[in-house]
Amino acid sequence: MDRFVLASNNTSKITELEALLHAANLPMRPISQRGFNISDAAETGLSFIENAIIKARHAASISGLPALADDSGLCVPLLGGAPGIYSARYAGLHGNDAANNAKLLAELLPLRPSNEVVNAMFVCVLAFVTHGDDPLPKIYQGLWHGAIATKPMGENGFGYDPLFWLPALGCTSAQLSASQKNTLSHRAQALSAFVADMGRG
Repeated sequence: MDRFVLASNNTSKITELEALLHAANLPMRPISQRGFNISDAAETGLSFIENAIIKARHAASISGLPALADDSGLCVPLLGGAPGIYSARYAGLHGNDAANNAKLLAELLPLRPSNEVVNAMFVCVLAFVTHGDDPLPKIYQGLWHGAIATKPMGENGFGYDPLFWLPALGCTSAQLSASQKNTLSHRAQALSAFVADMGRG
């Protein structure tokens, strides 16, 4: 196969994935599942891995092509790992970034230590299947460690980027350029592992 499906309808996520994959110059060409009119899969798993596999199988079954799915989110240990797999719909409505960020700050307000950093990490799990019934999905994971800022800062990125503070850089993820983010992020790390594996194949 010279093509594979990117199993997402999230425009921001697809933009990041396509930029990273284009730079990798893979022999297989990625195509968004929108090109096949594939709807989003029901994310019924209880982990990033389960949901990534569900989405990859869904896209592969309908398209008849291999599929790569991303399930990602923000985990805050102080909140028991929340928002976790519910990151995109933390405040109720799927994809409402402003509401999700506001809820995260509100949840942390009574718990935030006055002089301590609230640690957090972005998680990305990629699942690749060669067909819908592939018994051995390939899994790639990226973790991006940081902290939660006390207020949103920056205009770039999406999701929780305005709150994801990077102590070593003195800014949030939303204050990075797209090219900077694509060298550091959880998604970049997972994609790097995927690309290296595909190169070995």
